[in-house]
Amino acid sequence: MGTFIGVYLPCLQNILGVILFLRLTWIVGTAGVLESFIIVFICCAGTMLTAISMSAIATNGVVPAGGSYYMISRSLGPEFGGAVGLCFYLGTTFAGAMYILGTIEILLKYISPNAAIFHGSEEATLNNMRVYGTCIVALMAIVVFVGVKYVNKLALVFLACVILSIMAIYAGVIKTAFHPPDFPICLLGNRTLAKDKDFPCAKHIETNNITVTTQLWKWFCGNNPNLNATCDDYFRLNNVTEIQGIPGIKSGVLFDNLWSSYSDKGTIVEKQDLPSIPVLVEEEQVYYIYTDIMTYFTMLVGIYFPSVTGIMAGSNRSGDLRDAQKSIPTGTILAISTTSFIYLSCIILFGACIEGVVLRDKFGQAVNGNLVIGTLAWPSPWVIVIGSFFSTCGAGLQSLTGAPRLLQAIARDGIVPFLQVFGHGKANGEPTWALLLTAFICEIGILIASLDSVAPILSMFFLMCYLFVNLACAVQTLLRTPNWRPRFKYYHWTLSFLGMSLCLALMFICSWYYALVAMLIAGCIYKYIEYRGAEKEWGDGIRGLSLNAARYALLRVDHGHPHTKNWRPQVLVLLNLDSEQLVKHPRLLSFTCQLKAGKGLTIVGSVLPGTYLDKYAEAERAEENIRSSMGTERTKGFCQIIVSPSVRDGISHLIQSAGLGGMKHNTVLMAWPQSWKQTDNRFSWKNFVDTVRETTAAQQALLVAKNIDLFPGNQERFSEGNIDIWWIVHDGGMLMLLPFLLKQHKVVAFILLGKLFHMNIRQQVYNI
Repeated sequence: MGTFIGVYLPCLQNILGVILFLRLTWIVGTAGVLESFIIVFICCAGTMLTAISMSAIATNGVVPAGGSYYMISRSLGPEFGGAVGLCFYLGTTFAGAMYILGTIEILLKYISPNAAIFHGSEEATLNNMRVYGTCIVALMAIVVFVGVKYVNKLALVFLACVILSIMAIYAGVIKTAFHPPDFPICLLGNRTLAKDKDFPCAKHIETNNITVTTQLWKWFCGNNPNLNATCDDYFRLNNVTEIQGIPGIKSGVLFDNLWSSYSDKGTIVEKQDLPSIPVLVEEEQVYYIYTDIMTYFTMLVGIYFPSVTGIMAGSNRSGDLRDAQKSIPTGTILAISTTSFIYLSCIILFGACIEGVVLRDKFGQAVNGNLVIGTLAWPSPWVIVIGSFFSTCGAGLQSLTGAPRLLQAIARDGIVPFLQVFGHGKANGEPTWALLLTAFICEIGILIASLDSVAPILSMFFLMCYLFVNLACAVQTLLRTPNWRPRFKYYHWTLSFLGMSLCLALMFICSWYYALVAMLIAGCIYKYIEYRGAEKEWGDGIRGLSLNAARYALLRVDHGHPHTKNWRPQVLVLLNLDSEQLVKHPRLLSFTCQLKAGKGLTIVGSVLPGTYLDKYAEAERAEENIRSSMGTERTKGFCQIIVSPSVRDGISHLIQSAGLGGMKHNTVLMAWPQSWKQTDNRFSWKNFVDTVRETTAAQQALLVAKNIDLFPGNQERFSEGNIDIWWIVHDGGMLMLLPFLLKQHKVVAFILLGKLFHMNIRQQVYNI
């Protein structure tokens, strides 16, 4: 596919949707034109900066199938790739729930209100959403399972509905300049009243020269038609007026709608510039229009942001594009530019054409229960109602189609073990099990039953995904990775950094507690993949960052002796191997781990006699065995195998050359030699004594453990035992002897510190 069909139109369809038709007018009325413009601008700026980073990734090399998940995982590694990929999957799934809730809201409030099963309270409305939502989720899942190709074919039909609806809005705005539509709004004082079709907006009317009370009188004064009847105080003290809900673009109502009008839950929708005599309303009355939720700036950002998501719809089809490197940047940026213009212009046009109390009337109760944006459309409000209905249906189907495929791609990568079952599907590759999980998670969003509550949830997951796309580009650029050469000429790392900062700020602006929960989920997935996941080496930027950080830290570490406060036990462990290259004394590793409590540097070394050309295969096998033993004993460190013609020379080379820069060992740990006094094994004690002398010459500590195989493991605990310590000063040098006398196991270890005289070192060892 080319740029227009493959990228531009899918992005356009996913960006324009339910929030535009159901919530944008309410956001404009609540936040005012100026603050609404700021909300839309910062959200669109975040997605535009993310699109620039995506374009850089797309032009850096071949973009195979997998789209955004592939780009993130191959740039940031399997841990970040899996965590962000699953967050993107959850965001797409909850987006499906949001679209389905929008479909039900249009159906039950504007198309067929009589189809509601439950009536009355707010809880009844939520129950209607849950029942219908569950049915629609099941129906859509069946459609996706049976024939996903039909969903893709209908995508253009759904997109046509969106485009026609937007054209109807602009046509309606132009029409208001010449002939505004007749939508009278009834006000009692400055309070907005819910209006039926045959509702006279007056307290009483003249019929055949007779004054007759209206429906308003019956509401506020009971069924007593007497003009002297006892009525509601606010009704008695204030006049009833009628204004036009859509005065038109020439009316100057724009200046009245510039400023915000936030309110608490249960507040009556009022026209601020009308005089009234305030009277406290003690309980909610059905004839007023109330706000259903508490409103404030950051909450509106969270509700609006899902309307600018969908920018990755084109990159997700990267495997189906004729030239992904050209189509993804061009199509995505053009789609964001088009939709940003539509949103920003609609904010100004809504504020210039529609009365403020109508804008704040979320469900159109003041305009005969019509969709507020539909009252502005030409030729009929039904163009918007039907178009938005099919648009939300199509977006829901697209979410239920794309999310399982994303989960299947993550599962097939094998980086999250417990998800491997979702990598399988039907014989033709359709993700059956992934579709079932997606429908289940979508059902959780449906049970929340409120579009305004679901929108901030998916905002978190999408924002986190966009944040890491920008982070990937910034990291690759700052590290100057050799294979990072994007050809997108408008890219700069500062734009990626700005996009990352903006996405992070938007997460906490929308909802700080949702942001923390989303980060916690991503962090748990990251640690799980790090602990249990299959190892993948993709040459990612995080490992490159680690290498640069390690290099910087090593260069900063002084080569001299560290200060006492900075001293850590950095141990070189000398292991003996048997004929099969297996570790003879694995408890040395356990002792090392307990000795330094996981702090400092550990280098595990061993010497193989012979020449490297003959023994390189055995050296590799020995290194694998040592690493396995280190994992078993939970010893973290590095392994170094030396092949030398003699064991003595190999140990000498290890003592001299192990470590790097300032990160060198200061202590040598070895086991007590076996049968070292036997005449037929004189090299055993000679190698041991020479090791003691070379360690002393290098001014390093020497730890020798006797009966180390009886030493307690990491998980063993003892309730009794003795530790005896002797301090011995000899010949001007200090000899510190530290035996660990555990009565049950008879384990003895000692430490030799300081400078020992070479001339009598052998006699000292014999005495010990």
